[in-house]
Amino acid sequence: MKDDAVRVRVWDLPTRLFHWVLAACVIGSVVSAKIGGNAMVWHFRLGYVVFTLLAFRLLWGMVGGRWSRFGSFVYAPATLLRYLRGGSRAEEHHEVGHSPLGALSVFALLVILAAQVGSGLFADDEISNTGPLIKFVSGATSSTLTAWHKTFGQWTILALVALHVAAIAMYRLRRGRDLVRPMLVGDKLLPPGVPPSADSLATRGLALLLVAGCAAGVGWLLSLGD
Repeated sequence: MKDDAVRVRVWDLPTRLFHWVLAACVIGSVVSAKIGGNAMVWHFRLGYVVFTLLAFRLLWGMVGGRWSRFGSFVYAPATLLRYLRGGSRAEEHHEVGHSPLGALSVFALLVILAAQVGSGLFADDEISNTGPLIKFVSGATSSTLTAWHKTFGQWTILALVALHVAAIAMYRLRRGRDLVRPMLVGDKLLPPGVPPSADSLATRGLALLLVAGCAAGVGWLLSLGD
């Protein structure tokens, strides 16, 4: 790192909380599903939290801090190829937020988690647990979604998480870049002139309102199954 590097706020607090709460919920969901029995109550609760978090992240990707917005890490195929060849341009700031490869990982995780939550809403384990919206689909559809939720969906999530962790380790060991600490403290040491993410009390208040709205929306949707 050059001597003139400055500390830049890259990950705003709402993004960091989203990341770590989501990670905890995914781990808890997998563990509770494996335990089964009474633990399934928590499996459903954690699934609803994940639902809320995903809805929030969709909104935050449009109004959040600069490096959390989708516009900062939606890359054209040519940009991805240039990055893989080591030809990134200075103004692209691939070392700041999500790199082109990291962006693919993020979008893949968000999509597969959304599919997993969606399928869980209509699932039926044919023992004692059914999704809250199961009455809106046929038995055949529920069986298909349940099979996906318990097999392909679950294993795809585990595979993507494993790749995510492996990529973090690779960046640390081979490139000397610590991706974990910035997601904890929010800042990175970067060249002067890199634009920071907004992370004020106002933006955090907005995030809190969005989370509350998303939670209310999820609660309303679940109530339709009563």
